[in-house]
Amino acid sequence: MAAGGPGRTPDRPRAGPARAPPRIRRHARTNGERDDDMLTLGTLLKNKRAGETHLAWHHPNLSGPDTLDLRSADFPHGHAIPAVHTGPRAGGRNLSPALAWTGTPQGAAQLLLVVEDPDAPTSRPFVHCLALISPARRELAAGALNADTAAEGVRVLRSGMGRGYLGPQPPKGHGEHRYAFQLFALRTAVISVPGRPDLEASRPRDVLDAVGGPALARGRLDGVYSR
Repeated sequence: MAAGGPGRTPDRPRAGPARAPPRIRRHARTNGERDDDMLTLGTLLKNKRAGETHLAWHHPNLSGPDTLDLRSADFPHGHAIPAVHTGPRAGGRNLSPALAWTGTPQGAAQLLLVVEDPDAPTSRPFVHCLALISPARRELAAGALNADTAAEGVRVLRSGMGRGYLGPQPPKGHGEHRYAFQLFALRTAVISVPGRPDLEASRPRDVLDAVGGPALARGRLDGVYSR
């Protein structure tokens, strides 16, 4: 019989304090190491590019005469986009550049601006901005395409990430990227996308498909950037 008298259950040994699981020491990666990884990734993907032929410029609905003259006071055609207009991952302020144009034809119901990167390592060009603009406008100040500071007469739509302008921030080591600012004068305004109740939330591809083409006129301005 167990000690302590008849009928008493044997004492069980008391459990000691719970032991903490062994700590796994993880190596904290430095910013420099992460940058090296991104550089390696960009180098490996150097030959992977979406391609010029997939730009909105070549969309069947957006063909038309190249009679719009689109310019920017911030960079000439074919030159580098200033750092202030690049995205946050590139250290920029993500400020949309100033734009101005001439040649809007009479009868234009709306202007469509599409900014794309045909050198993105994806199957299709990355959309950096998609906006519908009043045909009465002839210019946009810097920042007029950002979602929180959109100018009057400008309706910024969904881009490849979020809404409004997203500046260049290509992968490090991937080489020079082109950024095509494409402006189209539309004969009918885009007011909705079939099957999409919210135009602002519609995918860029669906918006382009909803355009009643061809365009009355169009113009293009290219900038470049690399990291």
